[in-house]
Amino acid sequence: MTTENLEPIEVLALPDAVCPMPVLRAKKALAKLAAGDVLRVESTDPHSEADLAEFCRQTGHELLGQNAFERDGRTWFAATIRRKRD
Repeated sequence: MTTENLEPIEVLALPDAVCPMPVLRAKKALAKLAAGDVLRVESTDPHSEADLAEFCRQTGHELLGQNAFERDGRTWFAATIRRKRD
């Protein structure tokens, strides 16, 4: 078991943001974090799941997990991402 902190340093809540905004906002937020820090991106755009997974694959950031949840009668999609180590 890892002793690293998996709690997000920052949570981006992006209601109504559609492609490519969740990826662009995640990229900007990750750039401000230290290597190994964790970001959680929450979006109501169902395409954000695939888009953020592909973003991580292309950039080397680690996708720790994704899940869908309900909030305020809407479905949200969350991705937890660890910033790559430089």
